[in-house]
Amino acid sequence: MAAASGSFGAQFGACLQPDRTGMSRPMADLSHLAVPGAVIAVRVTPNARRAGVTLVDGQIRIAVTTIAEDGRATEAARDALAVVMGVAKTRLVLLRGAKSRDKVFCLNPAGRG
Repeated sequence: MAAASGSFGAQFGACLQPDRTGMSRPMADLSHLAVPGAVIAVRVTPNARRAGVTLVDGQIRIAVTTIAEDGRATEAARDALAVVMGVAKTRLVLLRGAKSRDKVFCLNPAGRG
């Protein structure tokens, strides 16, 4: 499932994630975090079997199928987070964690990417 950057929303829709059987299961709805200036900490799992966003014990976990090479997993995580928050991916700016599984994003106000 090698997806091009920016196609996460097109593949999975707003809050549905297809599994291997073709069935869809809901992803975490994080639209309540879509507040300008919000700082969002996430844990990313690269090279996962299935892509998805879950909320486990108050921590946002993002699984992406891309490998952690040249920032591809970070970009895929940013795309996935944007989809479940219902915002444009250009509004999410990486603050910390470019080479770490633990990342911190900031939501910029619209039009200020």
